[in-house]
Amino acid sequence: MKQKQMTYFLVLFIAGLLTLWGCPKKTEVTTAPEVQQETAAPSEAQKAPVQQAASTTKPELKAEERAVVTAGGLKPIYFDFDKSFIRKDAESVMQANAEWLKTNPTAKVRIEGNCDERGTIEYNQALGQRRSTSAKKYLTDMGVSASRISLISYGKEKPICTEHNETCWQKNRRDDFVVQK
Repeated sequence: MKQKQMTYFLVLFIAGLLTLWGCPKKTEVTTAPEVQQETAAPSEAQKAPVQQAASTTKPELKAEERAVVTAGGLKPIYFDFDKSFIRKDAESVMQANAEWLKTNPTAKVRIEGNCDERGTIEYNQALGQRRSTSAKKYLTDMGVSASRISLISYGKEKPICTEHNETCWQKNRRDDFVVQK
């Protein structure tokens, strides 16, 4: 009887060890931004909002957009739907922003993550935070001190455009760079 109990205990013990061994391990958390995977080329509809925003001159911009573009010489970057990686077309803007911050070493910047209106408030808050974190990581990789950068996520609470179409949503999926005093 005692040997049966020992065998039963040993089987349970081994089963428990195998269960724990098979559980997912704690993953290493890094602050590296997501990398854009090369898939199919973006459609013309996806390119249009970015090209339109890039080709718009300052006098044609709305007052809110003009304030974002000219504040401190830092320009906003835009994101794809439901993504937080720095797109290829935003890399030159990020490099220019990093250079401006390097030439103005006393300036501090707040990166404001924004999303379009789709999705819940909570989801968009988290997505905006991931977007601003990705931009911060990019700037620190370019040599800007992390202590000069603060982050905030507005989610979908600060839209630039309020129409309900892809062109408008593209303008709202952005990180704004605001120079702090």
